[in-house]
Amino acid sequence: MIRRFKNFAPRALVVGDLMLDVYLWGKTNRVSPEAPVPIVDVERTSVVLGGAGNVANNLLALGAKVYAAGAIGDDKSGAELKALLENGGVDTSALTLQRGRKTSRKTRVMSAHQQIVRFDDESKEPLSADDERALQKAIETILPQVDIALLSDYGKGVLTGSITRFIIDAAKALGKKIAIDPKGADYSKYKGATLITPNRKEAGEALGRALPNLESAREAGAKLRRDFALDYAIITLSEDGMMVCGENSGAHIPTRAREVFDVTGAGDTVLAALGFALGAGASIEEAAYFANVAAAVAVSKIGSATVTIDEALAYEYRHSLNQSQNKIVSLEQAAQEAAKAKQSGKKVVFTNGCFDLLHRGHIEYLKKSREQGDLLIVGLNGDRSVKALKGENRPIISEEDRAYMLSSLAFVDFVAPFDDPTPIELIKAVKPDVLTKGADYKGAQIAGGEYAKKVVLVDLVEGRSTTNMIAKILAGIEAK
Repeated sequence: MIRRFKNFAPRALVVGDLMLDVYLWGKTNRVSPEAPVPIVDVERTSVVLGGAGNVANNLLALGAKVYAAGAIGDDKSGAELKALLENGGVDTSALTLQRGRKTSRKTRVMSAHQQIVRFDDESKEPLSADDERALQKAIETILPQVDIALLSDYGKGVLTGSITRFIIDAAKALGKKIAIDPKGADYSKYKGATLITPNRKEAGEALGRALPNLESAREAGAKLRRDFALDYAIITLSEDGMMVCGENSGAHIPTRAREVFDVTGAGDTVLAALGFALGAGASIEEAAYFANVAAAVAVSKIGSATVTIDEALAYEYRHSLNQSQNKIVSLEQAAQEAAKAKQSGKKVVFTNGCFDLLHRGHIEYLKKSREQGDLLIVGLNGDRSVKALKGENRPIISEEDRAYMLSSLAFVDFVAPFDDPTPIELIKAVKPDVLTKGADYKGAQIAGGEYAKKVVLVDLVEGRSTTNMIAKILAGIEAK
């Protein structure tokens, strides 16, 4: 799925608090005689874009055309920041210079891949009325040229209430999407945006309560979406992935990270990847999947890292190779995984089928099933079971190959083959929160339905079935 993004170069406007991230890299071998603190022998210094600048940098790395809007000071850091943007290919015509403002500069001292200390030098006061008007005028010129607007709010005074409202209203009037990484406890200024991307802590602060598990995150996302008239609320959950809350449900996307070295700028990467994908015309599900993979790549690096499409593709491929075989489980293992998921607040979904000659109808059905909860277990009719149901000439594809193909799908969490005529024993063991079946089962007795909290009938793609495919193939052979 990620591969298709290589063909796109969406145009994105990034508005927000632009910063410089400075890293002092060195080694620590002794403690200061003056105080109980480590002495770092600095070996090199690196300066990269941070804050909204890191969002812009990530978009550039993905292949987008980027416009940056914000305020910088008339100081050395401001000139350095503007030069970094322009050298990377960012259009800076919407940058405004604020006299007397200190451009945000965050300096981190690093030793042995660890941050020892950070010190900040910056201004935090809101823009003046004159500076607001200048920034609005610059943004008004750029907005018609872009596919999406991204607001990166670090609470440093650029995204004031009036500026934020102006951008949202102007973008919506032009039919543009607006994605926002929010800051602070009052989200009223973000009302009407396409989506916001708070992390667990930020969302909890905005609602005045902790979010200890997935269900509380789902409820929080739904409330944020309703209260602030958003199309979507996406809550990033660190090691738990992200919760994507839309009009009908909250879908949990597990983390893809295998190794975490540094979470600096991970939120910037998520915002950039979401913006890139949505600007390229992707659905929210596709965009969230892409952002999840990009974040996993970013946290495996040190510092404010960027991610390329090729890196995301490579990570996705390695992850699929590692995970596919591990996802094929026995009845006992399926029951254990379901119990473990429920204990952590996840909603377990179960469905089953033969899935012989995997086709679009199967894919859409499984995707819709996964949207009903956080963990999808697929009961796969074994070869003997398929033969009993479909006849001596079936299955066309062996149980082993069918299980492998299903387990390679990102939205399938576990595949549990079974040989009984029905999956009742498997459903009884899993005790799913939701049992899904095709809409063609309407009015029929559904095997195992009594062991699920809820049964959901899923619409099927018309005209797509393995039986029809086999009939067409045979008809073509006979015609010859």
